[in-house]
Amino acid sequence: MSSLSRELVFLILQFLDEEKFKESVHKLEQESGFFFNMRYFEDMVTNGEWEEVEKYLSGFTKVDDNRYSMKIFFEIRKQKYLEALDKRDRAKAVDILVKDLKVFAAFNEELFKEITQLLTLDNFRDNEQLSKYGDTKSARGIMLAELKKLIEANPLFRDKHQFPTLKNSRLRTLINQSLNWQHQLCKNPRPNPDIKTLFVDHSCGQPNGARAPSPVTNHLMGAVPKTGTFAPLGPHGPFQPTPAALPTSLAGWMANPSPVPHPSASAGPIGLAAASNPGALLKRPRTPPTNKPAMDYQTADSEHVLKRPRPFGVSDEANNLPVTILPGVYANQSHGQSSYSTDDLPKNVVMTISPGSAVKSMDFHPVQQILLLGKQLFRERVGTNIGDVMIYELPSHERIAIRNFKAWDLGQCSVALQATLANDYTASINRVVWSPDGTLFGVAYSKHIVHIYSYHGGDDLRNHLEIEAHAGSVNDLAFSYPNKQLCVVTCGEDRVIKVWDAVTGAKQHTFEGHEAPVYSVCPHHKESIQFIFSTATDGKIKAWLYDNMGPRVDYDAPGQSSTTMAYSADGTRLFSCGTNKEGDSYLVEWNESEGAVKRTYHGLGKRTVGVVQFDTTKNRFLATGDEFMVKFWDMDNVNLLTSTDADGGLPASPSIRFNKEGILLAVSTNDNGIKILANSDGIRLLRTVECRTYDASRAASVAVLKAPAIGTFGSPNITVGTSTGDRAAPVPAMVGLNNDSRSLADVKHRIVDESVEKSRIWKLTEINEASQCRSLRLPDNLTAMRVSRLIYTNSGLAILALSSNAVHKLWKWQRNDRTTIGKATASIVPQLWQPASGILMTNDISDTNPEDAVPCFALSKNDSYVLSASGGKISLFNMMTFKTMTTFMPPPPAATYLAFHPQDNNIIAIGMEDSSIQIYNVRVDEVKTKLKGHQKRITGLAFSHVLNVLVSSGADSQLCVWNTDGWERQASKFLQIPNGRAAAPLADTRVQFHLDQIHLLAVHETQIAIYEAPKLECLKQWVPREASGPITHAAYSCDSQSIYVSFEDGSVGVLTATNLRLRCRILPAAYLPPNPSLRVYPLVVAAHPSDPNQFALGLTDGGVHVLEPLESEGKWGTSPPTENGAGPSTTSGAAGSDQPQR
Repeated sequence: MSSLSRELVFLILQFLDEEKFKESVHKLEQESGFFFNMRYFEDMVTNGEWEEVEKYLSGFTKVDDNRYSMKIFFEIRKQKYLEALDKRDRAKAVDILVKDLKVFAAFNEELFKEITQLLTLDNFRDNEQLSKYGDTKSARGIMLAELKKLIEANPLFRDKHQFPTLKNSRLRTLINQSLNWQHQLCKNPRPNPDIKTLFVDHSCGQPNGARAPSPVTNHLMGAVPKTGTFAPLGPHGPFQPTPAALPTSLAGWMANPSPVPHPSASAGPIGLAAASNPGALLKRPRTPPTNKPAMDYQTADSEHVLKRPRPFGVSDEANNLPVTILPGVYANQSHGQSSYSTDDLPKNVVMTISPGSAVKSMDFHPVQQILLLGKQLFRERVGTNIGDVMIYELPSHERIAIRNFKAWDLGQCSVALQATLANDYTASINRVVWSPDGTLFGVAYSKHIVHIYSYHGGDDLRNHLEIEAHAGSVNDLAFSYPNKQLCVVTCGEDRVIKVWDAVTGAKQHTFEGHEAPVYSVCPHHKESIQFIFSTATDGKIKAWLYDNMGPRVDYDAPGQSSTTMAYSADGTRLFSCGTNKEGDSYLVEWNESEGAVKRTYHGLGKRTVGVVQFDTTKNRFLATGDEFMVKFWDMDNVNLLTSTDADGGLPASPSIRFNKEGILLAVSTNDNGIKILANSDGIRLLRTVECRTYDASRAASVAVLKAPAIGTFGSPNITVGTSTGDRAAPVPAMVGLNNDSRSLADVKHRIVDESVEKSRIWKLTEINEASQCRSLRLPDNLTAMRVSRLIYTNSGLAILALSSNAVHKLWKWQRNDRTTIGKATASIVPQLWQPASGILMTNDISDTNPEDAVPCFALSKNDSYVLSASGGKISLFNMMTFKTMTTFMPPPPAATYLAFHPQDNNIIAIGMEDSSIQIYNVRVDEVKTKLKGHQKRITGLAFSHVLNVLVSSGADSQLCVWNTDGWERQASKFLQIPNGRAAAPLADTRVQFHLDQIHLLAVHETQIAIYEAPKLECLKQWVPREASGPITHAAYSCDSQSIYVSFEDGSVGVLTATNLRLRCRILPAAYLPPNPSLRVYPLVVAAHPSDPNQFALGLTDGGVHVLEPLESEGKWGTSPPTENGAGPSTTSGAAGSDQPQR
């Protein structure tokens, strides 16, 4: 349904309400699901109209949509049950128990038994938890208050509580305007037309010589016949043939936004209905009034996605929310997002960083979250101003990287810039910002230039792009994803906005239209609509589509102020904050549907010094740096919530920045420092993250090593395709796998020599005793069969294993006082979890022998579903109930690998036994296309949302790259098998993308290799020593800084990902009990999704082990020394045998 059709439903609801069609009003509310009438709901609950209550709710949610919905229905049915017991109507109570409450037994069987036992009591108040139950009226009132909290917290009811603000009889007004316009178009208009129908267009009859009356003074639509009275339509002003400028809805052309910040985090459920096409584009409205708040309502044309029945019955919201299903609703309870307190705000000063110069902008790393990118103005003693960029690791207070302003290639700069720098070779920084995945960051300078750096972890910071973006100062920059391609958006003193390709540096768009320097940019997207807000120093706000067709919006910022704009984390609410030339500051929320200010927040100081900075967090709070303090607001309350001076020392308008979770807040200080504020979760995070250790040689190399562009990986020894913006001279390659004239044996010999020399200053860490690490074998009372597949859930609180007998096992770490950090750990034994029904998630095995099958599974982004196969049909399981939702694709051929599309959970790539890849649409149960390029079965699939490619690997040792837009094959390459190594005929080849979504880890029993997609250029290769036996599996750590490799001899190696150097070896004795008669080794490795030093092993004996380094160590070994530009690109593990044990 389009946004205009949705608005028409609201007009019809208003019309029905005005005409007293009450039943029809509520029926339409229920059927459309656009507006939840809380007053009507309250009346039904108060009157005990339970059947009507559930019927009305069914238009908005179902019992199993999510935990909030489940609890809503449970509370209603429990109240109905208790009332029947209170009336001594045992027969009705039993009927309610069997028909209404039994559905909850699958989720909490003990609770259902307890409810059933109430039938045995003469008075259910004898139950301790129900002892405070009063009379029916008071009980309904208590329950109603509880239900309102749950409904407000339930995401399925979001933006459905408020009816849009409409003028009276708006639908009749529109009809009247239409009739006036039709009458104006009549060839022979009559002075007093008699309009008797709306079913056809109006047309006057024969001419009578009279002129038509002005539509300003005459309404053409009179009373409509109806039982009772129907007020005649009064004049509501003329319908202008060419509307001057309508306050067109911003949300009307932007469909419902995606709630995920990292493009790879698709949260849609399996079988989610496709969103409708977005509505009409923005018009050019007049400047809206700012003193008339409008009611906020959602105009997304994909709203029906949230309420229609799902093909597999469970919503994407079926997550692990801590909402219980206990009878005791009479005590105060907290329900997830329904309640907030000021304790949620980071207000405690936990550390101070002293960069040594004035801090103006900073940004937390979006993935690692503890890295702060500080942008500052460095003041040297001689008085020059040079912009420095620094990266700090918060737990250690250490500065781990720094870059000074310098034109990377002055000869390529424009004459104007060269002249400017010749006169004054200094520049300050206006903005720094990380890319969404944290692999790049951009720096906007006060002189023409934007620098884009690639970040590879630790102190590994490399020049990527130098762009001469604007004439004069570059005032702001941001990253965006138009057409699924990472871009950089910049604005400047030259009054222009520009869009650049973040990989090549090519200019893609130029937007002109501002009459003053452009102050800030705010890219955003809603469904398929990508757009940019821009603000100028004259207070003008404009919006642009990526089409070079000019601005679609032209507003005035409140107070004609220099303004920055930002969306809430879920992308649904738009805010702006700015300060004008008179020093008056404005913090407001915008109503996108009207293009008007929805609310203005109070509490900003008068005559502000500088421009007030602001930020948003948790979809709930706003913060500004103002009047020497940090001020906080609840987004839904215009009054100041609280403030903190951060123990003093803040400037008049400090810079501020939240981290992604809103548990840390960075604030600039008067003495050129940064204070880090935290709430209790932030304090816990900083305490649990161990400080990193950096080798002196590695730290020193940062200052002198100029690495190539992001196209290179790890070592600068390989010359790879550099981007057009990378003007650094490439370092000649010493060894390249694709064109190396030397044999691998020569390479291995050379590395042995180098390693012997370097072993004098560095030692490989070998762990051969249980006391040297933390390990935990997970409890298991089920049949022990070898573990074929293993994965952590995305929440990091559980591990899922698939055994060779087609049975899944799920271990969960329960949240308690010891696991408040909320993740799996080797320090606490988890629970082998099963639903109360006792069923197991067991794959279909058809007529195949499970031992001969190739098991595979894929977990949805929200941990709600798992797709799995063990040689038979593909099964879809509900992770909460273990129930099989559906099965499809019976063999032959059998599925051998499964992968969700990162941006559409309806699309699945399925690798097959017959070497084909099927792109399958779950929602329509249809194979979209079949990819053919391998000769043997598919053993690996990996999507890159940055490159828009799918990389496949097969038992033929071949890699293929497929474009996800048209599914054409872009490249293919066979692995280079090392000399003297023979691979098994059907050896698996696994693939996994690096965090940057460009570099690719390829895992084969003979080697570990790093490739650069999409051309599949091999950058590095690591060959293990033969004594270790074949590689059985390998995986990146969550930060892509390490690679965990398991071997057939039972050992596990930890490689440094940037150079493929072995830094730690874990021997079987460290985690396995001695048993000479049983040969046990890991078949699969899984890395924790948020702890880079934790991994799990799935073993041949069916065991699953979790391993972590000792708390005193903090990480697995120390990094080997860098090769100083002379080492080869192909490395070998053979050197490990010559490295002494620790």
